[in-house]
Amino acid sequence: MENIVLHKAESRGNANHGWLNAYHSFSFASWYNPDRIQFGALRVLNDDTVAGGMGFGTHPHDNMEIITIPLEGDLAHKDSMGNAATIKTGDVQVMSAGTGIQHSEFNPNADQRTKLFQIWLFPKKRNVEPRYQQITLDKSLEKNNFAQILSPNEDDEGVWIHQDAWFYLSDFDAAFSKKLALKKEGNGFYIMNIEGEIEVNGQKLETRDALGIWDTAEIEIKANTAAKFLVMEVPMNY
Repeated sequence: MENIVLHKAESRGNANHGWLNAYHSFSFASWYNPDRIQFGALRVLNDDTVAGGMGFGTHPHDNMEIITIPLEGDLAHKDSMGNAATIKTGDVQVMSAGTGIQHSEFNPNADQRTKLFQIWLFPKKRNVEPRYQQITLDKSLEKNNFAQILSPNEDDEGVWIHQDAWFYLSDFDAAFSKKLALKKEGNGFYIMNIEGEIEVNGQKLETRDALGIWDTAEIEIKANTAAKFLVMEVPMNY
């Protein structure tokens, strides 16, 4: 029998620093909720808005897979591996922190905000060599489809990470419905509804609501309105 956990948008933690307005699906920084530590290997899902010209100074990470998905605007990135790049809306970026990296991120546009999801997954291997990858997505593949943007496989669609996880972005028309099967037994799905209204196995999600579902082989997502959403399949035990 399937298990579900519903995370309404307004139940998330919020830290508004002026230059940064961050919503936390799971405990992060000063926001701690003992019932919201993680969902399987999914440790962080931050919904960040960064003011024009502002950003995160250089800071360290280790032994974490870090995925950044810009939703609006651009984000400039620099790291201790020598990478300097700007990720734009329609791109996806991944860093395997492994043995340790330092990086900074800032909004290069003084007159435009940047909105993004930053997602952290625990890796299946510790102390790997740090790596960086960035690609531009074909957004047309998301229309009434589950467009794969991340997997564990270097030669598969999207970016790859050191974890048995698969991510999909979707852009459904109103009344469209489609099923998605689990890739790996023992994994679960965490669905973040970006905008619009959807139903996941009959459970309604409004904008920025999220649903975790496990002990199920597949999910069915129906769009009640035009909707965009992110589906993350992650290990429940890692």
